[in-house]
Amino acid sequence: MPDKIYRINMTDLKVTNEEVPEQWKGLGGRGLTSTIVAQEVKPTCHPLGKYNKLVFAPGLLSGTTCANSGRLSAGAKSPLTGGIKECNAGGTAAANFARLGIKVLIIDGLPEKDTFYSLKVDKNGVTIKEETELGGKGNYEVVKNLTEKLGKKIGIISMGPVGEMRLAAANISVRTRDDYIRSLGRGGLGAVMGSKKIKYITIDDSDTPGVPIADPKKFKAAGKIFAKALAEHPVSGGALKNYGTDVLVNILNEAGGLPTKNFRYGKFAGHEKISGETMHDTIAGRSGKVSHGCHTGCVIQCSQVYNDKDQKYMTSGFEYETIWAFGADCCIDDLDVIAQADHLMDDIGVDSIETGVMIGVAMEAGIIPFGDGQGMLGLLKEIGSGTPLGRILGCGAAAVGKAYGITRVPVVKNQGIPAYDPRSVKGIGITYATSPMGADHTAGYTIATNILKVGGFVDPLKKEGQIELSRNLQIATAFIDSTGLCIFVAFPIIDIPAGFTAMVDMVNARFGISLTADDITKLGKQILRTEHEFNLAAGFTNKNDRLPEFFEDPVLPHNAVWDFTDEEIDSFWNF
Repeated sequence: MPDKIYRINMTDLKVTNEEVPEQWKGLGGRGLTSTIVAQEVKPTCHPLGKYNKLVFAPGLLSGTTCANSGRLSAGAKSPLTGGIKECNAGGTAAANFARLGIKVLIIDGLPEKDTFYSLKVDKNGVTIKEETELGGKGNYEVVKNLTEKLGKKIGIISMGPVGEMRLAAANISVRTRDDYIRSLGRGGLGAVMGSKKIKYITIDDSDTPGVPIADPKKFKAAGKIFAKALAEHPVSGGALKNYGTDVLVNILNEAGGLPTKNFRYGKFAGHEKISGETMHDTIAGRSGKVSHGCHTGCVIQCSQVYNDKDQKYMTSGFEYETIWAFGADCCIDDLDVIAQADHLMDDIGVDSIETGVMIGVAMEAGIIPFGDGQGMLGLLKEIGSGTPLGRILGCGAAAVGKAYGITRVPVVKNQGIPAYDPRSVKGIGITYATSPMGADHTAGYTIATNILKVGGFVDPLKKEGQIELSRNLQIATAFIDSTGLCIFVAFPIIDIPAGFTAMVDMVNARFGISLTADDITKLGKQILRTEHEFNLAAGFTNKNDRLPEFFEDPVLPHNAVWDFTDEEIDSFWNF
């Protein structure tokens, strides 16, 4: 069964099926979404207008038995940054698409009628239908309703009320096999889905032959080596499984890189109360799940199921970045309050990093005091209800800073800076500054080497080696994001040579090709250049690759400052 492309034109409500062009055959995930956006979207277009396109693509290894290969990429021009955007999430949708032989789903145009639609994707193609029942509903109700009607094997992609309102921090949700929610979170792609008035997409891969493997024997052998590397590495096979990503709270606090009170300090007095160790014990004491996979085939199991005091479900995939944003950054030390916020954000469909950073800016503006957990929940409810204040808040940290005349706004390219202070962890600051995606820790996760000492050690407080570190990791990550693999496979493939070789061998065995390490580097560079060139055509300059000026002020406990020159930052692109 050859791979295919489906194009959905929301203007005339027509679907076309195309063969995959030769130049796209070796691409998947981020490599494919970014290539299509760069080739087909006008860089200067309005992100919510008729010329933008919303692109979904499974990775090169999605739908196979490869461990941790269940990520789905989504791409478009971002309503938040104004530049190119790719984000990826777990859940079942990537495997559903891949088993149907769908290389990519491209949605363009704007509908003429003021109504919502759904897309039904199955072995017969794509069907567009008007949706009159679930408009305005939260993601949990959408998932519950569709699962009851269609069964648990159906993949679901949906948007919440914030996406319907087309607010710039809106995300897109992907259902997991156990009815939890994962998010295509950053950059406001939920608003793009809202502009095209698609409330949800269902994906039924019943009666399909599955993903073809060119060399099954070689693929199986490499898959075993790869899974073994994931299980044996102390980070991917130990810390993340036991404590989730929230294991980083105490680690970053000790390093003085845990941004606190809207990035004023590098340590948080209440860090123990929101730490991964505390979360582990809380979950275990409430009959939750301390480890859980966000997609089939996950062996890292860094997700979890967090219950409330009455042992009722609150949230799953309770990530470090979310806990930091509503915890240390907002000076809230109550995990239950932060879990309520996470549940609410999943339901209304808003990015938890952008929204957490935004709440910190709102506290800076005096809308509510720092540390006011209940006030924070009230603001989230205003976003979901679409009040005038809620609509401002739902457009992200930069919008709130502008509306309230605040200068201490931690954003790059209008996107909120995540959970690592770039003064105390300088490598991640280079990633924040230079990534085409805006401030995005996953684009080049230097925390691995700066803090966790994976792949060696580059002193986080010194400038030396940081640009090279970020550049190399961004190149590698661009490839990993194209495979459908979880970013956390980077830990073992950096430290365990056999793990890296096995990853390459699986791609080769899947397609019957012969990629080398040099080919992977070349592809990663190609993806980054494609994204960077789109942003330049959209009006960006090197001045957009800068951190806010308040980072020139020292941060305790190291009195660290952001001290890279413009010329040093610009040298990132010398490859």
